[in-house]
Amino acid sequence: MKKIINEPADVVAESLRGMAAAHPDLLRVRTDPSVIVRADAPVQGRVAVISGGGSGHEPLHGGFVGPGMLAAAVPGAVFTSPTPDAVQAAITETAGGSGALLVVKNYTGDVLNFETAAELAGIEGTEVRTVLVDDDVAVKDSTHTAGRRGVGGTVLVEKIVGAAAERGSDLATCEELGKRVVSRVRSMGMALTAPTVPHAGEPSFDLAADEMEIGIGIHGEPGRERLPLESAEGIVRRLLDAVVEDLPFTEGDEVLLFTNSMGATPLIELYLAHGIAERLLAERGIQVRRRLVGPYTTSLEMQGMSLTLLKLDDELTELWDAPVRTAALHW
Repeated sequence: MKKIINEPADVVAESLRGMAAAHPDLLRVRTDPSVIVRADAPVQGRVAVISGGGSGHEPLHGGFVGPGMLAAAVPGAVFTSPTPDAVQAAITETAGGSGALLVVKNYTGDVLNFETAAELAGIEGTEVRTVLVDDDVAVKDSTHTAGRRGVGGTVLVEKIVGAAAERGSDLATCEELGKRVVSRVRSMGMALTAPTVPHAGEPSFDLAADEMEIGIGIHGEPGRERLPLESAEGIVRRLLDAVVEDLPFTEGDEVLLFTNSMGATPLIELYLAHGIAERLLAERGIQVRRRLVGPYTTSLEMQGMSLTLLKLDDELTELWDAPVRTAALHW
């Protein structure tokens, strides 16, 4: 294992300290339990949008803390759900009197721990609602989930709901918008290599040089199908077909296309893949109106990519375009 780390057990804590040092104008970090909150939290009269999950997916979620997106992110250990007390601390530190909305990826540990924190916060007098993200079309169930996994679509939920909270929408409206995005977003990923969790010291699964894994998860889970390596054209077509046919997306739809690196795929390859995806969607009569390209939902140093499609409407497009200022996303 070759990584720029000290002790494997200290990776998350040291990374959080570095993040705080790099972005003091945007966020602050507390430890024991670990929570990342926007620098001006709590913002009175605004819904606190909070997300989190295992570390190793950066910039998800801490990179999206700031005006126009998340009030707080709760990082667990690498590929491990954060504890209920950490989620509860995030709610307490950011709730500004208008309630909190939890954006939770559909993994069993995340669901249970965020649910427990919501109940505890409710006892303390904060109204909390939850949006469950389950956009991965690759599997119905996995070792980490009961049902579909939450993957790249989580970024789009956080951005759109965060914009709604920033403009002053109430908790019910933010919840409705989050659930609307979930109902209209689909994703699928693939890998050329597996990630190596620091404390494990070896890749999560083995792939031969001439193989690829289709339908991988973001926690190092192997996919639903192992195939001989294909060209970029074949890979993108395979991912896009599965995504488009699931909702389904149809001719005339206007969409946001998110082409995501799983961590180690360079932008030269990612842009190449994105161009293919745009062409294939145009051939289907699906209009790409908004785009996001880059490493936003990663799996450590996994070499691979995912494609996410969101069916847009006027309100979702307006909220996507709204200003955002975070470490990883800003316009």
